[in-house]
Amino acid sequence: MKKVILAGGTGFIGDYFKNKFTKLGYEVKIISRQPQHISWEDAPGIIDALEGAELLINLAGKSVNCRYNQKNKNEILNSRLKTTKILGESILACQNPPKAWMNSSTATIYRHAEDRPMTEESGEIGSGFSVNVAKEWEKALFAFELPKTRIIALRIAIVLGKEGGVMTPYRNLVKFGLGGVQGTGKQKFSWIHIEDLFQIVLFLKEREELNGVFNCSAPNPVSNHELMQRLRDKMNVPFGLPSPKWLLELGSVLIRTETELVLKSRWVIPERLEREGYKFTFDTLDNTLEEILK
Repeated sequence: MKKVILAGGTGFIGDYFKNKFTKLGYEVKIISRQPQHISWEDAPGIIDALEGAELLINLAGKSVNCRYNQKNKNEILNSRLKTTKILGESILACQNPPKAWMNSSTATIYRHAEDRPMTEESGEIGSGFSVNVAKEWEKALFAFELPKTRIIALRIAIVLGKEGGVMTPYRNLVKFGLGGVQGTGKQKFSWIHIEDLFQIVLFLKEREELNGVFNCSAPNPVSNHELMQRLRDKMNVPFGLPSPKWLLELGSVLIRTETELVLKSRWVIPERLEREGYKFTFDTLDNTLEEILK
């Protein structure tokens, strides 16, 4: 039986991937801190799971949806570096290691961009805490030399889907009349439908000559103004109060998160994927929201 390993595979994306791979006839094993799964402390168990696997997908890491105090910053960074190191060392210990290792990264690695889109080749790496986490994460990944295993970093944009992720808070904002522009509304919103993210994984798994960094983002980003307008239209809510930056700063303290999650302009284009022939199922925000909100 074909085998796929999902590390940190118990969240929104992991649940979706597990169900999809299971339907395709794969045996799916999960490495997690949660019970009933292979523990991160169980080195022999991880090596045994990786033996003979077709694919390892690492989704592990503390959520960035929190206040960036020093404790949380340390946990966000260390949770990514530690798990990546464990997986790399476990692959090296395998007799028959996975053919491919796809590690989460993030599209937030690029700078705040309102002037032009960021591609894998011409994108400019930004600065600040979130960018530093992404850089260190990719550095830890590509530090491994694995002759039998392709290494791919998935620079994932904001993932949209029915069963969770950011759609829940966005829906609530619109529902309660708070679905106006956030900040200036000019900041770009790059997203990807969770089904396209899964199909990209399958596409890269089959293309054995491909490795390195891939932007996982739909090809038609929109502004925050357009995002909120489309959400209101789809949910039949005629009006939404805007949220200026000062109000977002205040609200983010109350709900224990950071305004960067909505105010940073992420203008990310999947240049490599499209050049290699990947065709998006959900290439526009309209058809994405049509499927999610139906």
